[in-house]
Amino acid sequence: MFRHAIVRTPGENFAGGLTSSTLGAPDVSKALLQHEAYCHGLEQCGLELVCLAADLQHPDATFVEDTAVLTSRSAILTRPGATSRLGEVAGVRDAIQRYFSSVREIEAPGTVDGGDICEAGSHFFIGISDRTNEEGARQLSRLLAADGFTSSTVDIRGTSSILHLKSVIACLDDNDLVVMAELAGREEFARRNLIRVSAEESYACNCVLVNDRVLIPAGFPRLQSELASLGYKLLSLDMSEFRKMDGGLSCLSLRF
Repeated sequence: MFRHAIVRTPGENFAGGLTSSTLGAPDVSKALLQHEAYCHGLEQCGLELVCLAADLQHPDATFVEDTAVLTSRSAILTRPGATSRLGEVAGVRDAIQRYFSSVREIEAPGTVDGGDICEAGSHFFIGISDRTNEEGARQLSRLLAADGFTSSTVDIRGTSSILHLKSVIACLDDNDLVVMAELAGREEFARRNLIRVSAEESYACNCVLVNDRVLIPAGFPRLQSELASLGYKLLSLDMSEFRKMDGGLSCLSLRF
């Protein structure tokens, strides 16, 4: 069960962040309303929020998930793969140290974005991407192993449309794995119960199980219907402005 989440309000400079999207510039006022609704959704799931102020030095800082990997046993501060985002880690350090007695860090030349790390029970899938390199994955695997967790890597560098591993997979329980159809045949996922998502709805792969609910982006009826048929209780949230900045539901909080 999650009890807390760290979130950061989007700044007025939000539209100046990194993106590969062709959906146009985000409406910052609308993004703020969507972020407020997202925070309310987390509270509906029973979480107490740690709300950090907007970081005007880092336009992407609202995507706090990339700055740390939080487990039931420790916190691991990451080292983001985009140079412009390196300073974001310092902005969450104090908040994380308030709750975790064990805080370790990824060190250069390793890079890790939290969006590439998918927790599946006691196992972690570590995406190798343009943001998380092999050295970062090795360091993270060692740190997780020291806490008794297993891990495996999933190389997504050959799929140019994917920024982070969790852009296209989500673990809803220890065995149910939402996955973009293009990756469903990967050997790494062979022992999982796969919920395949078509290319047209692939953005909805970034859904999040938070206690008794699954947060899912609005506008993807086929996946919503399938998850509901499996007994999941859904909370649909409009993510249009964050999608324009390559962001999704998981990106906006660190849940623990």
